Amino acid sequence: MELKGKKINFLGDSITEGVGTSSPEHIYLNVLAKSAGLAAARNYGIGGTRFARQIVPTSEIFDRDFCKRVEEMDPDADVVVIFGGTNDFGHGDAPIGTPEDSTPASFWGACNYLFKRVIERYPAAAIVVMTPLHRHGENFTDGDAHQKKYHYGNLKTYVDIIKAVAEKYSLPVLDLYGTAGIQPSVRAQQELFMPDGLHPNDAGNAKIAARLESFLKNL
Repeated sequence: MELKGKKINFLGDSITEGVGTSSPEHIYLNVLAKSAGLAAARNYGIGGTRFARQIVPTSEIFDRDFCKRVEEMDPDADVVVIFGGTNDFGHGDAPIGTPEDSTPASFWGACNYLFKRVIERYPAAAIVVMTPLHRHGENFTDGDAHQKKYHYGNLKTYVDIIKAVAEKYSLPVLDLYGTAGIQPSVRAQQELFMPDGLHPNDAGNAKIAARLESFLKNL
């Protein structure tokens, strides 16, 4: 795909919003926009948000899940990038659900609903899904009390569901969990790319941008 002049919508959470970076120009989507000559890199990232609908409300902002916000994005995108899921694992209370679910009330259902709705809104656009990155506490056995309560598996459970539903809807997946080269359990990489164990810094965002640019150009 030729990226120069393209308009891309980025639907995401705090990583897309830019938490962890020193300034907006270092957010991965803005790094990509400059490198690839995009006409627009529209940031629809909101920190703390999830794919699935929250059962017990937390806050007006955090509970604006991805499924709700699809309708708020500009309609003229050439490309839509969806990047989330880590908050569903980290602090969401929606159940995992089953592959047959089709509503935002479960994680399986939210993935089904979200990917289908993005296709419906952008039938001619290239739609790309990025999996969550590795993070601290990605195994419920070493995570916080929330994960120990809900026992929905490890972060990879969520990664695998995202990949399965993307395959169902024939959407290309950039597997950052498997290929980003960012693993905060290795101290040297944490210090270099993800100091807080969750949000990539400027260097981590540069790695994501490089991976995404190469991925998009090869579509």
